[in-house]
Amino acid sequence: MSTFPDGSQRPVQVTVTGAAGQIGYALLFRIASGQMLGPDQPIVLRLLEIEPAMKALEGVAMELDDCAFPLLHDIVLTSKAETAFDGVSWALLVGSIPRKAGMERGDLLSVNGGIFGPQGKAIAKRAASDVRILVVGNPCNTNCYIARMNAPEIPAERWFAMTRLDENRAKTQLARKAKVPVKVVTNMAIWGNHSATQYPDARNARIAGMGVFDVITDHGWLKKDFIKTIQTRGAKVIEARGLSSAGSAANAAIDSVRSIREVTPWGDWRSLAVVSHGEYGVPEWLQFGFPVRSDGANWEVVPGLQHDDDAKEKIRITTEELIQERDLVKELVPS
Repeated sequence: MSTFPDGSQRPVQVTVTGAAGQIGYALLFRIASGQMLGPDQPIVLRLLEIEPAMKALEGVAMELDDCAFPLLHDIVLTSKAETAFDGVSWALLVGSIPRKAGMERGDLLSVNGGIFGPQGKAIAKRAASDVRILVVGNPCNTNCYIARMNAPEIPAERWFAMTRLDENRAKTQLARKAKVPVKVVTNMAIWGNHSATQYPDARNARIAGMGVFDVITDHGWLKKDFIKTIQTRGAKVIEARGLSSAGSAANAAIDSVRSIREVTPWGDWRSLAVVSHGEYGVPEWLQFGFPVRSDGANWEVVPGLQHDDDAKEKIRITTEELIQERDLVKELVPS
C-alpha cells in the first residue's frame, strides 16, 4: 500500500478503455465508488476512447464529477493509448470491435488485433511496474493473448481475460434449478474460451457443499440444457434487449478484479482466463479459462480436478478453438 508522508493513501491509477460505451458506463461509477479496489483506496480514472466518442466521454466525466465520489481524485480523458496507460496499476480493456453481419471470426480477430496489439505495447511502455490487466472486450481470450504477446516485458501472469460472467450465469442457473439461494453455489469453473465452446463444469461445482449431480437429479438437464444455456446466454441477451450484455459484464469485471486481489474463500475457486503453463494438458501460452484461486498477492490454477470423458471432449473442443484463433492472429504477435 503506497502512502504519502502524512499517512494518506496515494491514488491508484485505473485505466478503462472504451469508457463511453455501455459496459464502460456501467462500470465507471462502481469503480469510483470503491466497489473494485475497496472503500479506502483513492483512485484516478484514466479513460480511453476513440476520437469520435470523446464528446460522449466528456458527458460521462461530468456525471462522475456530479456524484462527488470521495475516492475519485481525478479523471483523465484521452484518445491516446500512451496517455491512458501512463502510470496505470489496473487496466481494464473493455473497448473492442463487435462482430458484424457477414464478418468471419478471422476478420473479427484481425480487426481487434489492430486495437489490442498497440494497446499491449503502450501498456508495456507506460504502465506502472505493478500493472495488472483484465481484458473484457471480445473475443477476450485471444484479444488478451494478442496484447500480452505484444508486451513481453510484463509477466504473463499479470494478464487476465474475463470468464467470470459465464461463472455468474452458471451459478444462477444452478441455483434456480435447485431452488436455493445463489450464494450457496460454489466451485463453478468455466474452462476454455469465452465463446459458445466454453465448458461450464457442473461436475466439480457444489451446492451447499454437496455435488451438483447429487442435489439436481435431472442429469439430462445438467449435461445438455444447462451447458447450452450458458454457452448461448450472451446471444439470448442480444436477442432480448437488442444490445449485448452491459450491466452484467461490468459486474463480472468488478468480480474478476476482486477475485485477483482478494483471498479466495477456503475450498472455493473463481473462473478466469489466464496464461496456460500446460495445466490439464492445455497448450502453453494460450489464454485459457481455468478455475483459479488467489492468496491476495498471487494466483494459481486449481490442480487435481477430475473430468469424465464427456468433459474431456468439451475441453478439447474449446481448446481447439483457441488454437485456431491463435493461428489466425499469428501475424499480429511478435515471433
